[in-house]
Amino acid sequence: IKIFTTGGTIDKIYFDRKSAYQVGDPQASGVLERANVCLDYEVESIIKKDSLDLTDEDRELIRRKVKAAPHERVVITHGTDTMIETAKVLQSISGKTIALTGSMYPAQFRDSDAVFNLGSAVIAVQVLEPGVYLVMNGRIFNPDQVRKNIELNRFEDITLS
Repeated sequence: IKIFTTGGTIDKIYFDRKSAYQVGDPQASGVLERANVCLDYEVESIIKKDSLDLTDEDRELIRRKVKAAPHERVVITHGTDTMIETAKVLQSISGKTIALTGSMYPAQFRDSDAVFNLGSAVIAVQVLEPGVYLVMNGRIFNPDQVRKNIELNRFEDITLS
């Protein structure tokens, strides 16, 4: 499994919308080590940005990196605000199972959802058919049928509303 990191809250050192924060080093390896994950995976940082700062050029870079990777199973850690936009750009890639995930709280926070979400994404790419998915809040979403509910701090299937 190839894990690409792009920044976002999962990698933030400090998070408070009214204060400064920093997107730090990728947390994926540490999260998986602490969870005692025993499978072969490789982590590569592509970008270290809040997803609100990602550009079309950044998304194209992510798409090129995923497409060029020899791995059939890919997990991407990403900020939650624009994860859906990036997922839609990746839908042009065939023959790979791609799961985007992130967290609402930095991985370094004790009560972060990062461990659960990243673990879920790692499992998802092992069992799902090729395609692009969002894996958040204990669910697997189609990028064309999901929205982020900011008030409830979670992702929701828009076909169920």
